[in-house]
Amino acid sequence: MKSSIQILLLFSIAATVLAQNKQAIVTDVNTPLHAMQPDYPVPYGTVKTEDVTAVLNRIYNYLDASTPVRIIDRQTKNEITDMAELTPSLNFEQGVFRLISYEWGVVYGAMLLAGEVTGNKKFTEYTINRIDLIGAMSQYHKSLSPTVKQGNPVRSVLDPRALDDAGSMCAAMIKTNNIIEAQALRPLIDNYINYISTKQFRLSDGTLARNRPLNNTLWLDDLYMSVPALAHIGKLTGDKKFFDDAAKQILQFSKRMFNKSLGLFMHGWVQDMDVHPEFCWARCNGWALLAMTELLDVLPENHPERPEILDLVRSHIKGLVFYQSGTGFWHQLLNRNDSYLETSATAIFTYCISHAINKGWIDAQAYGPVAVLGWNAVQTRVNEQGQVEGTCVGTGMAFDPAFYYHRPVNVAAAHGYGPVIMAGAEMIKLAKNYQIKINDSAVMFYPLGTDWRSNR
Repeated sequence: MKSSIQILLLFSIAATVLAQNKQAIVTDVNTPLHAMQPDYPVPYGTVKTEDVTAVLNRIYNYLDASTPVRIIDRQTKNEITDMAELTPSLNFEQGVFRLISYEWGVVYGAMLLAGEVTGNKKFTEYTINRIDLIGAMSQYHKSLSPTVKQGNPVRSVLDPRALDDAGSMCAAMIKTNNIIEAQALRPLIDNYINYISTKQFRLSDGTLARNRPLNNTLWLDDLYMSVPALAHIGKLTGDKKFFDDAAKQILQFSKRMFNKSLGLFMHGWVQDMDVHPEFCWARCNGWALLAMTELLDVLPENHPERPEILDLVRSHIKGLVFYQSGTGFWHQLLNRNDSYLETSATAIFTYCISHAINKGWIDAQAYGPVAVLGWNAVQTRVNEQGQVEGTCVGTGMAFDPAFYYHRPVNVAAAHGYGPVIMAGAEMIKLAKNYQIKINDSAVMFYPLGTDWRSNR
């Protein structure tokens, strides 16, 4: 026979099971269904500046360790600390990433922005220290010989041979020069600009172009590899011709490559090709939007092309928003949702949309939640080591979908780091400029100083 204690225990278990079963029966009567928590694939909600800053700090720690600020002897591997002891056998100490590349030009600008927004000098000093080192090495090698030899660690600075060599690094040097006014940088800046303005191949109407993989080809990426440098040198010198060239590039590329019905750009355009497949690769759309954004930041308000470029930015953002996935990410091919979700492009779009809101170019209440969703997605791709995951590696141009669908992703793909830092820094600005709240279960934006609860 069971004891009274056993019987009471059984009754207790039975009562608990009945209560759980009753609890499990959800009806419209006993449950406010609209308030049930959805199973979001990424965090959904508002933005806390301390959380964003924590992400930026993780990336900084990883990059600071992965890109040493040291010069070493190639034979002995010993560090050289006295710039007077430079010799032709010296090189930058090798890290995970190169100190001189278009991708790292983006990182340098991003670190300066992070320093400005957070007030933490370590971000600013990251860029200044490395740009200073590049300047010292360049000055030394330039003094050796007018001919730049193969294997020179600053060959692309002294002898740029493509827009990839010139534009992004040039823009980063100008931004750095605006802070420290380093005399050693100005000749390097002028050399880059001379290449973009007078040496890079152009079509007959002056549009910057390449002869690969086919003759007379436009790569949308080249807008970022040229326009920001032209824009910033225009502001630095006050010479209108640079603004005019930058604006011309935007408008002449868009005339050939922007699909107005989609609100998206194609990746490549070939002069002798009658029909273009129009593959809307995500990151090249990011480079185009970022180029336009940087141009508008410095283009005089009375410049005749400014209204058309601003309209193009608005049209592009409207098109991009339509293709954002429910995860917050954008796809590798923007209008093909069976292509993978890509980090670097998502970060660029997040930055540009946030920046456009902060500048008053687009409506915060319409586009703010899109930016927040983008950031909430991007920050999930920053691992505990500070590495950025899910970034497509360097990508050429193609006219078939398989090429884009199967591009590898890798944490060593340098293209993701600058955009993620920029997105985080601009998100901090956004959180300071607006009240970002959850109202009726959704992210909403309200002006500062207003009682958002009156809309509940």
